[in-house]
Amino acid sequence: MEMLIWIGAAVSLVGLAGIVGCAVAVARARRRTNDDAALRARLQQVVAWNLGALLVSALGLMMVVVGIFLT
Repeated sequence: MEMLIWIGAAVSLVGLAGIVGCAVAVARARRRTNDDAALRARLQQVVAWNLGALLVSALGLMMVVVGIFLT
Protein backbone atom coordinates (compact mmCIF):
# COMPACT_ATOMS: atom_id res chain seq x y z
CA MET A 1 0.00 0.00 0.00
CA GLU A 2 3.01 2.25 0.17
CA MET A 3 2.84 2.58 -3.62
CA LEU A 4 -0.69 3.97 -3.28
CA ILE A 5 0.68 6.77 -1.11
CA TRP A 6 3.36 7.68 -3.65
CA ILE A 7 1.01 7.45 -6.61
CA GLY A 8 -1.53 9.59 -4.74
CA ALA A 9 1.15 12.17 -3.97
CA ALA A 10 2.12 12.30 -7.64
CA VAL A 11 -1.52 12.67 -8.72
CA SER A 12 -1.99 15.42 -6.17
CA LEU A 13 1.07 17.26 -7.47
CA VAL A 14 -0.29 17.07 -11.01
CA GLY A 15 -3.52 18.63 -9.77
CA LEU A 16 -1.59 21.32 -7.92
CA ALA A 17 0.36 22.11 -11.08
CA GLY A 18 -2.95 22.47 -12.91
CA ILE A 19 -4.25 24.89 -10.29
CA VAL A 20 -1.07 26.98 -10.54
CA GLY A 21 -1.36 26.90 -14.32
CA CYS A 22 -4.90 28.24 -14.07
CA ALA A 23 -3.74 31.08 -11.85
CA VAL A 24 -1.03 31.96 -14.36
CA ALA A 25 -3.54 31.83 -17.23
CA VAL A 26 -5.90 34.19 -15.40
CA ALA A 27 -3.10 36.65 -14.59
CA ARG A 28 -1.94 36.54 -18.22
CA ALA A 29 -5.48 37.09 -19.49
CA ARG A 30 -6.03 40.04 -17.16
CA ARG A 31 -2.83 41.68 -18.38
CA ARG A 32 -3.56 41.16 -22.08
CA THR A 33 -7.29 41.85 -22.29
CA ASN A 34 -9.02 45.17 -21.82
CA ASP A 35 -12.31 43.95 -23.30
CA ASP A 36 -14.65 42.76 -20.56
CA ALA A 37 -16.50 40.24 -22.74
CA ALA A 38 -13.28 38.61 -23.97
CA LEU A 39 -11.98 38.38 -20.42
CA ARG A 40 -15.20 36.72 -19.25
CA ALA A 41 -15.01 34.18 -22.07
CA ARG A 42 -11.42 33.32 -21.18
CA LEU A 43 -12.22 33.06 -17.47
CA GLN A 44 -15.10 30.67 -18.18
CA GLN A 45 -12.65 28.34 -19.92
CA VAL A 46 -10.17 28.60 -17.08
CA VAL A 47 -12.84 27.85 -14.47
CA ALA A 48 -13.52 24.50 -16.14
CA TRP A 49 -9.82 23.62 -16.11
CA ASN A 50 -9.54 24.81 -12.52
CA LEU A 51 -12.35 22.55 -11.37
CA GLY A 52 -10.77 19.60 -13.17
CA ALA A 53 -7.40 20.28 -11.56
CA LEU A 54 -9.06 20.60 -8.16
CA LEU A 55 -10.77 17.24 -8.68
CA VAL A 56 -7.49 15.57 -9.66
CA SER A 57 -5.76 17.04 -6.62
CA ALA A 58 -8.54 15.91 -4.29
CA LEU A 59 -8.46 12.40 -5.74
CA GLY A 60 -4.71 12.27 -5.17
CA LEU A 61 -5.13 13.33 -1.56
CA MET A 62 -7.83 10.68 -1.09
CA MET A 63 -5.44 8.07 -2.45
CA VAL A 64 -2.80 9.19 0.05
CA VAL A 65 -5.25 8.97 2.96
CA VAL A 66 -6.48 5.51 1.90
CA GLY A 67 -2.91 4.35 1.51
CA ILE A 68 -2.06 5.57 5.02
CA PHE A 69 -5.10 3.85 6.52
CA LEU A 70 -4.29 0.57 4.79
CA THR A 71 -0.64 0.59 5.82
